[in-house]
Amino acid sequence: MRIAAIGDIHLGAESGGELRPALTELHDRADVLLLAGDLTRHGTVEEGRVVAAEFADLGVPVVAVLGNHDHHSDAQHEITAELTDHGITVLEGTATEFAVDGHTLGIAGTKGFGGGFAGKCASVFGERVMREFASHTVDLAEMLRDALAGLHTDITIALTHYSPISDTLHGEPREIYPFLGSYLLGETIDDQRADLAIHGHAHAGTERGTTPGGIRVRNVAQPVVRTAYVVYELTPETKE
Repeated sequence: MRIAAIGDIHLGAESGGELRPALTELHDRADVLLLAGDLTRHGTVEEGRVVAAEFADLGVPVVAVLGNHDHHSDAQHEITAELTDHGITVLEGTATEFAVDGHTLGIAGTKGFGGGFAGKCASVFGERVMREFASHTVDLAEMLRDALAGLHTDITIALTHYSPISDTLHGEPREIYPFLGSYLLGETIDDQRADLAIHGHAHAGTERGTTPGGIRVRNVAQPVVRTAYVVYELTPETKE
C-alpha cells in the first residue's frame, strides 16, 4: 500500500491553486492521502474552503485531522464541514477503512495534544487550567485508543497532528517539547500495535522515529519533508 502524507501546509485565503499542480499525478503514486493537521493559517472558514478545494477530487481517498492552527478561530466545526462536503474524511477520535488491492487499510485519527514525554510531563493536578490542559491529552489519547481498537484491517495507521514521541522532535528547542506532543499518544499506538504513525506540528523536527514499542513514526510537517507530499509503502503481512 502506498500512503501519501503531508501536514502543516498552512494555506491562507489567497493560497488557492498553490498545491494543486503538485497533486495532479497523486493517483498514480499513492493509494490514499493523509493530511496531518494545520491545514489553514489562522483557522478561518475562508481558509478552510481553500483547503477543501485544493484537495478535492484527487482520485484517491483523502483523510485528515485538524491541527492547532485549524482551531485558532474556533471554526473547527465549520472547517470540518467544508472538508467533508468536498469528499475529505476528517477524523477526531474516529476511524475509517478502505479496500486497497485486495487488502484493507484502517486509519484512526485525532488532533492529539501536548503534555510531554518520558516522565517529564504534565499531570492532571493543581490549578483548574492545568488540570484541563492535561485532561485534554488524556481524553484524546483514549479516543484514539478506542478508534484503533475498533479496526481489524490488514494495515492500521494512527494519524495525529501532535507527536506521539520525542524522536521526531529533535531539532526543536527542548523547552517546547511539552507543547509539541505527548507520550500518551505513543502508549496508545504501541498498545494497539498500529503499523505506522503519522504526525505533523514539529516544523523544526526530524522525519523519522520509533515508539518505545518499535512502531514507525513519521513527521510529515511540510517544513521537514520539503515537498508537496511524501509516500510510504507498507506491505500487509500474509495471513495464514
